[in-house]
Amino acid sequence: MKNMFTYDFMETMRNTNQWLGATAEAIGSYPAMAAHPMAPWLKAWGAVTERSFGRMVEKPAWGIPTFAGEDGRDHTVRIMKMVEKPFGDLVHFKVPGRAPKARRVLLVAPMSGHYATLLRKTVISLLPDCEVFVTDWHNARDIPVSEGKFDVEDYTLYLVEFMRALGADLHVIAICQPAPLTLAATAYLAEEEPEAQPRTLTLIGGPIDPEANHTEVTDFGRSVTMGQLEQGAIQQVGFKYAGVGRLVYPGLLQLASFISMNAETHAEAFQNQIVRAAKGEAEDNDRHNVFYDEYLAVMDMTAEFYLSTVERIFKNREVARNAFTVAGKPVDIGKITTVAVKVVEGEEDDISAPGQCYAALDLLTGLPREKKAAHLEPGAGHYGIFAGKSWRHNIRPLVLKFIDANAGAPAAKPRPWPRIVAVNETSDEGNEPEPARKDGATAV
Repeated sequence: MKNMFTYDFMETMRNTNQWLGATAEAIGSYPAMAAHPMAPWLKAWGAVTERSFGRMVEKPAWGIPTFAGEDGRDHTVRIMKMVEKPFGDLVHFKVPGRAPKARRVLLVAPMSGHYATLLRKTVISLLPDCEVFVTDWHNARDIPVSEGKFDVEDYTLYLVEFMRALGADLHVIAICQPAPLTLAATAYLAEEEPEAQPRTLTLIGGPIDPEANHTEVTDFGRSVTMGQLEQGAIQQVGFKYAGVGRLVYPGLLQLASFISMNAETHAEAFQNQIVRAAKGEAEDNDRHNVFYDEYLAVMDMTAEFYLSTVERIFKNREVARNAFTVAGKPVDIGKITTVAVKVVEGEEDDISAPGQCYAALDLLTGLPREKKAAHLEPGAGHYGIFAGKSWRHNIRPLVLKFIDANAGAPAAKPRPWPRIVAVNETSDEGNEPEPARKDGATAV
């Protein structure tokens, strides 16, 4: 049971720290402690600690608010499973009482340590104008070993199945890590089932060619050996979870890596939050908690997916060299001839630097020039180009305009929805749609 002890030990340490935080908060809140000057600080430290360590093993709720529709009414949102599979589901953010929107958008969420809920703000921004679908990936620790492996090829085939289920009148937006695999899935459909291809494909901040512009991420991928990765990063899920015995790259180990990249910034943020909590200025949904509730919620990745991503996407650059295969079959990106493709990059992106995503356009040798477009967002970092201010105020309107320009003639009747598998949750908070701005996309 290789490394099962270390997996359970990390979970034990996390659980112990959560308990220490809860205990400190309880002691600091005890009436007999009220006169002691350290009581507010003990209570504050405990509350922040308990919340932080508790979030590490919880999947955040989507928490999609209501929004004002064109009819002047507030519309609620229901999250429906359309396709349910062992390693991930296709979900639809359905708006009851509203006629289906012509724009049907599939957001391909990253499988890079965080849940698909990382795209919450992206979903919220698109809901007033689109029918929104998302790939909701599962935590590998909760998937029994009997379900088999899941690597980059399986991920690609999942995307193929999801696109087939949604039909050709679809616009796909792939964010970060899945960009190269979404490009490969589209090329797979172009050869195997051309009528199932989406109408547009937007790639946002993805490592199509990691060598196009180096970052710390690409430098790490080049410097470490596969043997070192397997020995240092891969563990077996412990006895607490349904996936016991499955080889994974643990979420807690990933989180330690994330935090170490900006340790001083995170330490200062938590110190400031403790001070605010001691003064009674912290709130449940303040800026710190909103950010860290999502940031600290991490998921395990299957070992096959993590290792094959590093080896095939970063080291061997199979997509960048147009040498990617699925089930032994070569996938030729040059076969894409009808799908309009747009790439979006952030000028200050330190994860997928400018040039990495743009490389997709050079691979599309069979696509007419007028169906290619690119946009470089000035001053934007990685998160900003799909969920921050840059996305809301500038990039989103550009993407919607690109979708409309390549949507083709609308259907005479609304498209019937596939059978719904299950209902996950409802939401009843408030939200307003974002205003559009002038399109500044550059044709390639």
